[in-house]
Amino acid sequence: MMTKVRVKQVKSTINRPKDQERTLEALGLRRIGQEREHKLTPQIQGMINKVKHLITVEEIKN
Repeated sequence: MMTKVRVKQVKSTINRPKDQERTLEALGLRRIGQEREHKLTPQIQGMINKVKHLITVEEIKN
């Protein structure tokens, strides 16, 4: 079964490169405090790694 993760934005995108802003938006995060759940695919893992300084990630237990 695919692992699920909860991603939460904890820092602002102000003064960040455009690609990081777009990566957060692709993860479904538009403002601080917003959370989204994703299946942990290689694509999502890559996005998380790119903006890991702006988010927190926790694994969801079933």
